[in-house]
Amino acid sequence: MTSTKQPLVVLLHGVGLDRTMWKPLREQLAHESVALDLPGHGLRPPLRSEQNLASLAADVLERLETREPVHLVGFSLGALVAQYLARFAPERVLTLSAVNSVCRRTAEESAAVEERLATAGTNFSQGVDRAIERWFPAAATTVDAQLIEATRQTMAGNDLESYLHAYAVFARGDQEIAGELDAIKQPTLAITGELDPGSTPQMSRRLVAAVPHGRLRIIPGARHMLPVENPRALAAELNSFFSDNEGKQA
Repeated sequence: MTSTKQPLVVLLHGVGLDRTMWKPLREQLAHESVALDLPGHGLRPPLRSEQNLASLAADVLERLETREPVHLVGFSLGALVAQYLARFAPERVLTLSAVNSVCRRTAEESAAVEERLATAGTNFSQGVDRAIERWFPAAATTVDAQLIEATRQTMAGNDLESYLHAYAVFARGDQEIAGELDAIKQPTLAITGELDPGSTPQMSRRLVAAVPHGRLRIIPGARHMLPVENPRALAAELNSFFSDNEGKQA
């Protein structure tokens, strides 16, 4: 007999953030959801050694609350971790949603992120301010000021060594998973903001071209922090994607 209980939605945040970033989105999802802190973030122990997608994914896998397959949603670094889990723990993943994900960076794109990694530990507070301005430009954003400030405080509260280890995975993880994308068999949603300069629409197009069962969505006017900037649009796409793909796997 097929269970009538909806699959759980599991949410994985981006580098330097934590599970709280998903609050605006979770309020609009049609499914029960759980947001997990990635290793070295939020309430997780600090990172004191180099990491890779495999090590971050193994930590997440140990903490999944259910053995049933889930709708796995990852944002930015979390999207790379989610891709790894979909590939190497396929029995645990019903659908994959990659939100504002990088994919198969070009040599120029890789060089640019390596340059940012090299200076990420220098004047960290200034780097936080620059990130906030990129994500929520004062002249254009409609995001509530308290929500922006909460995001700033989360970023500023990072353990620096943990942040640098995690950022290194963000900078290089697309190379780690690149050769495995065609083996991801789950229905995959790649969604990003039209104006995201780092996790660009072209990267989402690359991801959809690489996986066997991909769906592409580009949200007009949105930047990198899509789950915070336009949770209504993201939730609508996720709810539709989940609904379309439930009942397809016994």
